[in-house]
Amino acid sequence: MVDKGSGTVLHRPLMILAAAMAVLGAIALGGLLFDDRSLVNAPIWLKPLKFTISVGLYAVTLAWLIGQLTRGRRLGWWLGTVFAVGLGLDMALLFWQLIGRGRTLHFNRETPADQWINNMVANGAFTGWGATAAIAILLLFQRLPDRAMNSALRAGAALSVVGIGVAMLMFGPNEQQMAQYQSGVKPSIVGAHAVGVPDGGPGLPVLGWSTVGGDLRIPHFVGIHAIQVLPLVAFGLLMLARRHSVLESEFVRRNLVRTVSVGFAGLLALLTWQAQRGQSIVHPDFWTLLTGAGIIAVVAAGSVLSLRVPRPMHQLT
Repeated sequence: MVDKGSGTVLHRPLMILAAAMAVLGAIALGGLLFDDRSLVNAPIWLKPLKFTISVGLYAVTLAWLIGQLTRGRRLGWWLGTVFAVGLGLDMALLFWQLIGRGRTLHFNRETPADQWINNMVANGAFTGWGATAAIAILLLFQRLPDRAMNSALRAGAALSVVGIGVAMLMFGPNEQQMAQYQSGVKPSIVGAHAVGVPDGGPGLPVLGWSTVGGDLRIPHFVGIHAIQVLPLVAFGLLMLARRHSVLESEFVRRNLVRTVSVGFAGLLALLTWQAQRGQSIVHPDFWTLLTGAGIIAVVAAGSVLSLRVPRPMHQLT
């Protein structure tokens, strides 16, 4: 499959995965409209819809990234295939468990079947994480014509790996589950999205992120989509260069991308720290606000310095 705009050969297994997610997403949207079943205080079709959108976008992005590889492209192809198979299996199990069986997916160890499905989904996710990490390493050895995009791809892939890794924090037993273990009772649920409050409590519309406690899904979501956000920043700066001469220098654009990447990393760390303290995204305390203000100040200062950096002498001739 070829991207006619760039001539890049897109990764076929990943594009098949993306197409499958588009079909399943349409089905999930229909289910959300016409099936009033709920699970853990949320519409039963909401999680499948969110996952199909996220996985579909990620598959397309990863296919494009692999197409940018000039070194190790064959290895990149196999890594993309591993990702497509792992996440494809995960999505099949997600629909089977949630829609077919009407039971929770993540952390569920109530029956042998639930535990097997939970373990298989975790294995698929970790396989995808490993493949993405390997692709991020491959990107370190690439030299793209545009320095800004080169930096965006590397930082985006690296932060995406960190974002996927944040999910590992969800799979350990929380305080209540540890207390059950210590009392000799084996809990049926091991792990949680929320911190400090039970899963399924009050949350933001559609997203479902907790409004009364910490929620590790927030840094997980933000992190994994760095792989799309930062390349879009680089592309946006390239478009703006047509109107603003200061952005014509790829060194200026590269420095701006690096500044945004530092800010994105700071935001990811802040959101993880906030969630781990059991603090809701909508009720930040003084220290969260102060840290956020510090990140904004660093990005602002870095942006100003990036715009003032003189171009290399060979560009002035």
